[in-house]
Amino acid sequence: MSFSTLGLSAPILDALKEQGYTNPTPIQAQAIPAIMAGKDVMAAAQTGTGKTAGFTLPILERLAAGKPAGANQARTLILTPTRELAAQVAESVATYSKGMKLSSTVVFGGVKINPQMMKLRRGVDILVATPGRLIDLFNQNAVKFNQLEVLVLDEADRMLDMGFIHDIKKILKILPPKRQNLLFSATFSNDIRKLARGLVNNPVEISVSPPNAAAPSVEQKVYKVEKAQKPALLVQLIKDNNWFQALVFTKTKHGANKLTQQLEASGFQAAAIHGNKSQGARTKALAGFKDGSVQILVATDIAARGLDIDQLPQVVNYELPNVAEDYVHRIGRTGRAGSTGQAISLVSEEEIKLLRSIERLIKKTLVVEALPAFDKTLAKLPPRNKPSAKPATRKPTPARQKPASKKPRIRKPAPKKES
Repeated sequence: MSFSTLGLSAPILDALKEQGYTNPTPIQAQAIPAIMAGKDVMAAAQTGTGKTAGFTLPILERLAAGKPAGANQARTLILTPTRELAAQVAESVATYSKGMKLSSTVVFGGVKINPQMMKLRRGVDILVATPGRLIDLFNQNAVKFNQLEVLVLDEADRMLDMGFIHDIKKILKILPPKRQNLLFSATFSNDIRKLARGLVNNPVEISVSPPNAAAPSVEQKVYKVEKAQKPALLVQLIKDNNWFQALVFTKTKHGANKLTQQLEASGFQAAAIHGNKSQGARTKALAGFKDGSVQILVATDIAARGLDIDQLPQVVNYELPNVAEDYVHRIGRTGRAGSTGQAISLVSEEEIKLLRSIERLIKKTLVVEALPAFDKTLAKLPPRNKPSAKPATRKPTPARQKPASKKPRIRKPAPKKES
C-alpha cells in the first residue's frame, strides 16, 4: 500500500515525497481512512509508529475543503502534554501543509503570551497547544472555538499522568459539542477509557502494538553497577562504542544537571533538558542534539515522549524509572520508523526491584552484560574554585568627633518647563 491509494491530495503527496515517505505505517494505514470518513477515532500506538502523520494528514485534507478560520478562531485543536511535543507536532503540521493555503501555530507556557495572542488574532486552521496555556489564552479572549471542527488529544495517557485531567475537562466544556474527536494514546488504560466515554462517539478503535510492548527493533541491555560508578561507566561506554548521539534519562532535574557537568568535564558536548529549564534553553539543547553539536542529551521523563529524533541510535537509562511503563516510553525514542536502536540500562543494587517490574511488564528477561574495564574516577567533577576564606578583621573604631554645625540647605529653583 502507498499513500497515493489513501485518497490524499497532490500537495500532501508531494510533501510526503519530499520527506522520503512513500508507504504508510500500520497506524497511518488504518487511521487515515477512518479520519477522512469523519469518524471519531481511538488509537493505541507506541511512539515512533508515525501516529502524528496518522492524524495530521487527514485533518489537512479535511480543512483544505472548508472555509478559512475567522478572527481568533481555530478550526482544529491538537492538545499535547509537553512543550517539546507541541513544537514537534506543529513542525509536522507545517511540513505536510507546505503546499496548502492553511495556517497553523503552536502555543505553550514558559514563553511570553503576547506574541501568541498576536498570531491568533487572524485565526488559524490548526492550533497546537498545551492545556495550561490554552486556558490562559481563552480566559483573555485570545482564542475562540465557534468554528472548531476537530479535536485531537495526543499522548492522552501522558496528559493524565501529568495531572491535566481537570484542565482537559475545562477545555471540553468550552468546545462546541458537534465536532470530530481523535484520541491517541500509548495504551488503553482504564483511565483512558473513562476519559473516552465523555469524549468520543461510537469510535473506531485502532491498536497496532500490544500494550506496554517495546519495539522489536530495539536491542535492550543491562549493566549492573554501583550507583557511585555510573558516571564513569557511562563515559567508558560512550568512548568504547564511539556513540556520536545518545539520549540519557535520569530521575531528577538535579541529577540531570550534575550528570551533564560530569560529561562535560570528561570532554563531551552535553546538555540537559528538564522542567526547570527555560523554554529557550530547552529549545537550544534539542536543536543542538538534532544538528550534532550536542553529543549527549540528558533528560528527565517529562521529555520522554516529546522528543522526535530521526534514527536515534542510543538511549541510556542512567537511572531506572519508578513507573515501569515509562521504561517503554523512554526506549521508544530509538528504533523508530524501521531503523534499529539500542537501549542500555545502568542498574544499581537499589534498582533491582524496578528492573524486575520492567521485565514483568514487557514479559522479557533483559540481558545482563559483563562490565567493561573502566576508570572508576574518570568522570568525577573537578572541585569548584571557591574563594579562600580570609580571617575576619575588625576595623578600628574611629574616635568620636564633635559633629559640625549643620548649615541651612539652599534649595535651587525648579527649572521652568518648556512651553
